[in-house]
Amino acid sequence: MIIPIRCFCCGKPVAHLYEEYCERIAKGEDSKKVLDDLGLKRYCCRALFLGHVDLIDTIAQFKKG
Repeated sequence: MIIPIRCFCCGKPVAHLYEEYCERIAKGEDSKKVLDDLGLKRYCCRALFLGHVDLIDTIAQFKKG
């Protein structure tokens, strides 16, 4: 749903990088280059970004009111 604050495996803070990652990917940049530029070198942090599915907008439609 929402990107975690820290990587589950190594504990590196990653949430502050996610917005820039999404913007650069939307512009058409290669994901490998973007992850390298952001300083995500460990495979656990990279997998967190590559495997994340942003569902917050979908789930927000069903909130109790």
